[in-house]
Amino acid sequence: MKEKLIRFMQGRYGVDTLSKCMVWVALAAMLVSMLLGENRLAPMFSILSFAALIYCYFRMFSRNVSKRYAENQAFLAKTAGLRGAFARQMNVLRQLKTHHIYRCPGCKQKIRVPRGKGRIEIRCPKCSATFIKKS
Repeated sequence: MKEKLIRFMQGRYGVDTLSKCMVWVALAAMLVSMLLGENRLAPMFSILSFAALIYCYFRMFSRNVSKRYAENQAFLAKTAGLRGAFARQMNVLRQLKTHHIYRCPGCKQKIRVPRGKGRIEIRCPKCSATFIKKS
């Protein structure tokens, strides 16, 4: 059975970032459709969710790899700013476990200091202003 699936998928595009995004859009549309219940907008969201899933499967099983690759690259280019902002916020949240991030009162530069060092004097690397904070 596994060999049959491997043979079937040979030469096909498969899953990429745009396909994953389409699945999330479909799930969100299904959820909204269920929450709306008997509202007249519910069928529209239901149709949107099925259309997104059908397009996602069409992309996954497509043999036109170059076209699907171009679509994915266009999607990545359009969402680069949003994905970058999200990645930066996740990085800041990861750093908050081990560091404090303060702003310099003089130039508003962000300064990262390690946690657990007590009250320390911080010197801004940009404007050389000093201030005391608890780390």
